[in-house]
Amino acid sequence: MNIVILGLSITSSWGNGHATTFRGLVRELHNRGHHVLFLERDVPWYANSRDLPNPEYCQTELYASLDDLQQRFAEQVREADLVIVGSYVPQGVQVGEWVMKTAEGIKAFYDIDTPVTLAKLEREDYEYLHPSLIPQYDMYLSFTGGLTLDLLEQKYGNMMARPLYCSFDPTLYYPEVQELKWDLGYLGTYSDDRQPPLEKLMLDAARQWPEGKFVVAGPQYPATVQWPANTQHIHHLPPAEHRAFYNSQRFTQNITRADMIKAGYSPSVRLFEAAACGVPIISDYWDGLDSFFEFDSEILVSYSAEDTLRYLRDMSEAERKAIGERARQKVLNKHTAAHRAEEVELYARQLMTLTS
Repeated sequence: MNIVILGLSITSSWGNGHATTFRGLVRELHNRGHHVLFLERDVPWYANSRDLPNPEYCQTELYASLDDLQQRFAEQVREADLVIVGSYVPQGVQVGEWVMKTAEGIKAFYDIDTPVTLAKLEREDYEYLHPSLIPQYDMYLSFTGGLTLDLLEQKYGNMMARPLYCSFDPTLYYPEVQELKWDLGYLGTYSDDRQPPLEKLMLDAARQWPEGKFVVAGPQYPATVQWPANTQHIHHLPPAEHRAFYNSQRFTQNITRADMIKAGYSPSVRLFEAAACGVPIISDYWDGLDSFFEFDSEILVSYSAEDTLRYLRDMSEAERKAIGERARQKVLNKHTAAHRAEEVELYARQLMTLTS
């Protein structure tokens, strides 16, 4: 297929999880023989932090404005077999409306932020998607599964809502020997809704166990955060350093956005990346988590600092490694970027069948 993707970013992973998702998906689509043109809005905050300015597996073009996009890329969008518009694309509503008028192939919306998107729609916040656009997209690809897919079809009128969960790249994420620097680590950009559970499950555990070693990596944490004395904060960790970061931890912490907990069935990319490194995960609970990992066998669930400390201090080394390895095998079998590329093909074929 000839595919055009209009996404938030593929060139910069600074402060967003979209880039790593797009990189894996686009690379695997390329490996399966598809041509991908990725169109990205040129914005200063990504321009200053482009860690992959020219991916070798796709044609990447930056555009300066909506007018620039329309003037330079109308032909490519019109002739594409599949056009995908991503969530959080600047002026996403106007971009979507233009795609509807221009594209002659399949038109899809890829929501990497589905629970956030739906919460915004309920508040009549149409930053990048308007309810009137949802039924116009031929399919709605969602980071969230479960009942959310029924909602997108039944309430919002999309003809074909399908899960396209996040994924990981097995050539980038795998176990490797590193010095174990920390007992528990967390990788994530600051958000108001994630900070309370991070405090409850991880930072309070650090305060209660002064001998332990903890680390949080991610940008945008305010100066008001009171880091425990035994907790290191790394302001930004580029993707090239993520594998070493995970492999330097005995356990890794997973914290989920409030909107994603409410929706359920919303795994984060960090969850799969950590599992791929064979590092056992201590996660908050959300509906659907056990559809991705088996509790106590492949993932550990914490409801309090005491739960977290029990895992950190009482679990044997043999069981710790076994949980990490079982989680690794699960994601290798079901959640690589190659699996997602196959799913895009499958959904496109299904849609062609439905409309033929």
